[in-house]
Amino acid sequence: MQAVAPPLAGEVSVKPASVLVVDDNEGVRYLFNRLLTQEGYLVDVADDGVSALAKVEHAAPDVVLLDVTMPGLDGFEVCRRLKRESATRLIPVILITALNAAEQRVEGRRTGADDYINKPVDPDELLARVGAAVRLKRYTDDLDSAASIIMMLAEMIERRDGYVEGHCHRMANYACTLGRRLGLGADDLQALHRGGFLHDIGMLAIPEAIVCKSQPLEPEEFELVKSHTVQGDQLLANLRSLQPVRPIVRHHHERFDGSGYPDGLRGDAIPLLAQVMSIADVFDAVTTKRSYQDANSVAKAIEALRHEADRGWRRRDLVEEFIAAVAGTLAM
Repeated sequence: MQAVAPPLAGEVSVKPASVLVVDDNEGVRYLFNRLLTQEGYLVDVADDGVSALAKVEHAAPDVVLLDVTMPGLDGFEVCRRLKRESATRLIPVILITALNAAEQRVEGRRTGADDYINKPVDPDELLARVGAAVRLKRYTDDLDSAASIIMMLAEMIERRDGYVEGHCHRMANYACTLGRRLGLGADDLQALHRGGFLHDIGMLAIPEAIVCKSQPLEPEEFELVKSHTVQGDQLLANLRSLQPVRPIVRHHHERFDGSGYPDGLRGDAIPLLAQVMSIADVFDAVTTKRSYQDANSVAKAIEALRHEADRGWRRRDLVEEFIAAVAGTLAM
């Protein structure tokens, strides 16, 4: 049987991976528990779909081994619910069934299952599939940890660049409020929230002397500042969990008439999430104190946004939706 690989020299030992076995057959639960425990996994069991969901909510496992045919909630429905929630969608789910029909495999894929094994299960195959799923989960967790670190770096930018405290939080809140008004889905709203923190991440690559300069920038200095969009995009390039944020980081300074940067995109060639973030950015820039201006009123920010729509820099319907969703509320 395949053993769990020990840490390589120089690696830090990690907590054993956890597996939740879900099957209404006591004999199957016992067999899987014994096989996995012998290989060093932490194993928990559930005998139906309802208790499985409760166990995942209480302590999320690294992998779920899930029988398809169970009374009440079947495996397909349990998998569908796990993959629907942001807190559990990245947990690898391996469906196990005695059903061989092709349509059952298709249905399993539709629910978002990560793998599929037929009964009777070969022990070596089971351990190999679980091992692969654990490696995938660890890799995903590493990416999420890296994303969290970058979020902290983004807040460092806020402090270094002299923004009023809370700039990143406000940007995330403004953008998500407009996104919800537009009826955007959960994935887009998550990207907007992260984008609020990370839109200026590329400023880490710009010398502090230029970033904090109180005098007007020289043309070459301004070009260097403009490069923060491309620099930020490159910083996120290898982080899978932050790929949806990259269009926001790169394109939040584009203008609807094509006069923005870095790529001079025009109209709806500019990603929608980047357009949302650019509107939030203008609003926050006008209503907070910066090194070059005092804070202005919400009314002034509304005027500035409508002026930019008149000039063709912003999509007018998005500006009006933002005013209705955010600025109008704050003005009350």
